[in-house]
Amino acid sequence: MKKKILVVNANYYKKISDGLIASALRLIEGRYSIKVIDVPGVFEIPVTISKNLKKFDAFIALGCVIKGQTPHFDFISQASTTAIMTLSIDSRKPIGNGIITCLNMKQAKERKKKGAEAAKAIISILNQR
Repeated sequence: MKKKILVVNANYYKKISDGLIASALRLIEGRYSIKVIDVPGVFEIPVTISKNLKKFDAFIALGCVIKGQTPHFDFISQASTTAIMTLSIDSRKPIGNGIITCLNMKQAKERKKKGAEAAKAIISILNQR
């Protein structure tokens, strides 16, 4: 039976998230049972994973946070990273963190293939014996 992976995709920056998800799916399609859930922003990723912990073997969190003129960037980046790490440790399930944090849209466009790194991370953990 194929392992089940939930990809939670924050599509606030749709062109960026489309690139993140495409790069992640290239590595896992066909090898795993996959479901994708879109959420409006990065802040909604941890609760979506939490609601689905018992249904899946692994998770991939994808999204983009771009620094603006306020501290919002720091709060969202730190809160989502901490929540994802806590969920992974407490559930003992791999969560690939493919949330990119960038200073501007140019950096985001350059990093939109980073979803593959999050996919590689969970594949590595799923393959451990």
